Amino acid sequence: MLQRVRALRDGSFLTLAIESSCDDTAVALLEGQRRIRSSVLSSQVESHSPFGGVVPEFASRMHLEAILPLIDRALDEGKISDPKRDLDLLAVTAGPGLMGSLLVGVMAAKGLAQAWDKPILGVNHLEGHIFANVVNHADLETPFLAMVVSGGHTEVVLVRELGSYEVIGETRDDAAGEAYDKVAKLLGLPYPGGPVIDRLAKDGDDRAFDFPVPLSSSGKVEFSFSGLKTAVLSQVDKLVAEGRTLPVEDLCASFQRAVVRSLVSKLDLAVSLTGVKSVAVSGGVGANSALRGELLSQRRWKAYLPDPFYCTDNAVMIAGAAYHGWMRGRRSGIDLSPSPSWGITDGV
Repeated sequence: MLQRVRALRDGSFLTLAIESSCDDTAVALLEGQRRIRSSVLSSQVESHSPFGGVVPEFASRMHLEAILPLIDRALDEGKISDPKRDLDLLAVTAGPGLMGSLLVGVMAAKGLAQAWDKPILGVNHLEGHIFANVVNHADLETPFLAMVVSGGHTEVVLVRELGSYEVIGETRDDAAGEAYDKVAKLLGLPYPGGPVIDRLAKDGDDRAFDFPVPLSSSGKVEFSFSGLKTAVLSQVDKLVAEGRTLPVEDLCASFQRAVVRSLVSKLDLAVSLTGVKSVAVSGGVGANSALRGELLSQRRWKAYLPDPFYCTDNAVMIAGAAYHGWMRGRRSGIDLSPSPSWGITDGV
């Protein structure tokens, strides 16, 4: 107990975090709010790529194989020789995500918490993405708007205080990341689609095809990408019917331009509606070069973006969310269970 009191006082509080919500296994050691002692990850992208998406059972088995070696590596790189003595908190993503994947991480964290006699805290994956920017930017202060564009999520959240969230806009159907994957598939490109389309778009003409900007005139902070996906499909079918070679780079660039315009315009609307002019963007699509360039060129509001590595799933963001949750009194017990549909406003 005296050790933890000293840790709180001198900022050396050590959080070991596990992230296994989908198809990547990640472990990180965070000292205090921002000092990253270690951050390691085992990617499953190559294993799932032949299937065109994540196979849940396969992902769970790969988490089982990766998690203990990654924990050992994170402790070693963080120079922790005695976890029972040195760690203050075990954090783990408890949802949302794939049930089997979440279960691997939660059970590993619970076992270690018992073995090392340490407290455990379940973290919301979406809140974790918000904290990617909190960890990366010491000057990011509340209130701010957070846009999470990760996997099946495209949401704009008003962060009044850390731990106090209001969803002010979200997608009606496909999330931006899902749209990238589906368009990549219909163009014959590998999974995951986001990085591939971003790379090919750099060599294309983003005005070659006039794809619609989804919900551009709705007047609400909301998103929809299923119609844009259908527009790309219709254009591809037309080109094939005409016997033309698909201009893949132009299709990628034009599609990406529509996605970026949608995301940025809705953020601009959110700024107008709330008066909050600090905007933090995270999640896998937050690593997109076109989106990052457009966000950083804004003049009406200030954009915060984490390093691209911390846009995608990682354990540093989970450790950051856990540290702040612990400081504001959040607690979990050894009966912690995964919650695959855990919303950002559900009991954080």
